[in-house]
Parts: sequence; C-alpha cells; structure tokens
Amino acid sequence: MLKILVVVAVLFIHTVNVFATEYKVHGVLDLRATSANTLESYVDGGYGKFTSGDGDNISLAQAGIELSAEWDTGISAHIVANGYSDENDTTMGITEAYLKYRSLPNSSGYRWQTKAGIFYPEISLENNAFAWASRNTLNSSAINTWLGEEIRVLGGELALTRLGKFNDSNYDISIAASGFVNNDPAGALLSWHGWTIGNRQTLWTESKAIQDFRARMPGYDLNGQAAKSDPFLELDDNWGFHIRSKIKVHNKGQITLGYYDNKATPYMVENGQYGWRTRFTHAGFSWRLPYAIELSAQYLTGDTLMQSPLRMDVVNNDYASGYLAVSKRIKKHRFTLRLEEFSVNDNDKTIGDNNNEYGKSATSNYTYRYSKPLLLSVEYNWINSQRSARMYVGQPVQLVERQWQLAARYFF
Repeated sequence: MLKILVVVAVLFIHTVNVFATEYKVHGVLDLRATSANTLESYVDGGYGKFTSGDGDNISLAQAGIELSAEWDTGISAHIVANGYSDENDTTMGITEAYLKYRSLPNSSGYRWQTKAGIFYPEISLENNAFAWASRNTLNSSAINTWLGEEIRVLGGELALTRLGKFNDSNYDISIAASGFVNNDPAGALLSWHGWTIGNRQTLWTESKAIQDFRARMPGYDLNGQAAKSDPFLELDDNWGFHIRSKIKVHNKGQITLGYYDNKATPYMVENGQYGWRTRFTHAGFSWRLPYAIELSAQYLTGDTLMQSPLRMDVVNNDYASGYLAVSKRIKKHRFTLRLEEFSVNDNDKTIGDNNNEYGKSATSNYTYRYSKPLLLSVEYNWINSQRSARMYVGQPVQLVERQWQLAARYFF
C-alpha cells in the first residue's frame, strides 16, 4: 500500500505542476547537555524513564526538517524527517509524509479537509512546533512521549470545520474521522517499559528495543517475542479508525475529544511481532488566561490486549495518564511547569510479566528567546514511579529519577 501511495503522489505532483507552487522549508536543531540520576534508558532497552541514561551526556536531541509544496488549488504535499545522535546511537529517517487538501469555505462557513499518507493522529496539544517538537518544554509529557514512540498511521482522514466568523460566533467546530493500517503492534512498548518522559520519535522504519524480563526466557509465554518491537506493521489487513472533535474559541483556546482503535487481531504473530488490540479515549484543552498565562491539560485512558495463537490472554493491560501545565511569558522569558500522573494495570496471569505501574512526574522549564529563531532552555525533570517489572533485573520497584537539561534550539 505504501508503494501505491508513493506512485500516486509522484503522478499527482506532476499533474498539478502546471499550477503556481509555493515551497517551504522549516525545521529545528536541538543541542543538549544532560545530567541524569536514573537507570539505563528505555531507548536502549533499559528501565530508565528518560531518553538519556544515567550520568552526563551531550547529544543532538533532534535535527528535524519539514518540506512542503503548496499549490493554489488548496492541495499541499508534506514530508517530515528527524535525526538523533548521542553516545549510544545515531539514527535518521522519515516520521511523516502525506498529501493534504483544504477547500475554501462555502457561504455557510463550512470547509472540508482531507489528508492521506503517513501522519500522526491529531491528538497532541503540546507538540506544535516544527517536526513535532514541543514548544514550551524540552521533553514531552508521558502521553505525547508514547504517541511519538508507538502511534503513527498509514491512511487517510476527512475533516469538516464550521467557521464561526461566517456565523456571527467566536468559535470554530471541527469533526474528523480517519481510517488507517500499519499500527498493529502499538501497545507493546507501553506495556513493557511503561510510561516515559522524552522527546524521541520513532522513525517510520525503526524498531525499538524491548527490556529483558522473565517471561521472555526459553519455556515462558513470551519466548517468541522479537528482541525489538516494530510499531508500524500491518499484520491482519484490518483497518483501524480514529475519530476526533475540536472546539476552537477565537483568541482564547481549544477543547478536544477523540477515540482511537487500531482494530488489530490480538492473536496474530509474524516474525516475532504480535498484534495488539489497542484503543484509547483522549481529551484535552489549552486556554489563554490574562497576563500572558497559558493553561493546558490532557488525559488519555485505554486498554491493550495481546494473545497467544490459541487466543489465550498473554498481556491484558489498562492504562491512563494525564497532565496539567501552566506557562507564563514575560517578554523574552517563558516559565513552564507541568505535573503528571500515570498508571498501567495488569489484568492477565502471565508468569514473569508483571506490568503494573503507578507514578507521578514534574517538569519545570525556563526558556530565554535569545533571538527569534534561537531559544536557550534549562529544564528539570522528576519522576517517582513504582514499576513491578524492575524486580526481574534486580532493580528497585520504587524509584525516583531526576534529570537536568541545558539546550540550545534553533527553529528555522
């Protein structure tokens, strides 16, 4: 299906080349110095909840670029690539690639928008800078760290917006529905390394390390699981769906609500990659208060199920996470505080695979806008979590992790 989309895109671009075209290039370079008191990072297959592992590290935390071509027909083509480099790993690749069409509003103020390709479901309220970077903090919340790691789709979306300015109202209302494939293993990483706090996005062709635990040993139920999970696979040819709605109040903020279901067959397995029936509801708001204060919150709750080929439950988890953030701008200075709570409840009886987790997190960030494109930031991250699976490798079930980060981010 991906090959078909590429061919269609190439033919389409040649077809519309007769129209006026506007090209845009945007991106971000993020250089960081990090000092963390934690474990081996989840990125490297450990149980640490930060992108960086224990100790001091200097990294290219993100090199992101967005390329777009827009035609006067309302059609545009977009491609987003990201790269990361630290002492343990260097990787780069595509994170999004899609075509989009947005119509002109009709006399009643209704406007249609369609999208097709590889893209993020529209859920995050904080990853609103170039290349899906977070605007007010260096690390995303636990919710959006997970979305960046496991939730990406290949499909299409249709959205309808009612514009308030055509109807003497100060708010816009949008509803949207999408159908997608290639997200069947989503839920594996959330189950096995729990909620995390970072900024790393999984590339479209990238697989991610899974921690060692008892149930993956020979003779146990998860011995057939591959050493790495590839979240962007299609195993059963079932189409998943995502529906969402948004109310946007002019010059004030927005309220969002949505539901995601990948419709994966939970007993399908191919080359050590299992289908995970993963679904969740998400809600959030962001609001501008007086004195340049921004208030935002988001909540996500759902479940995920993976079974053996005999249709016996192997992993059956409920999960939830929420955050509340406040941000204050004073001329070139911005101060942000984010508080979070997260949990995973293990409902199955698989021996050697206890996924129960509960934790809280706090993030404080100070950013100075040195110039329009250059931001200098210092950020402190604190996580207090209780995760049962750490006992399998002799690490404490109850653990407090701390991290300081200094960053220079250049947006262009």
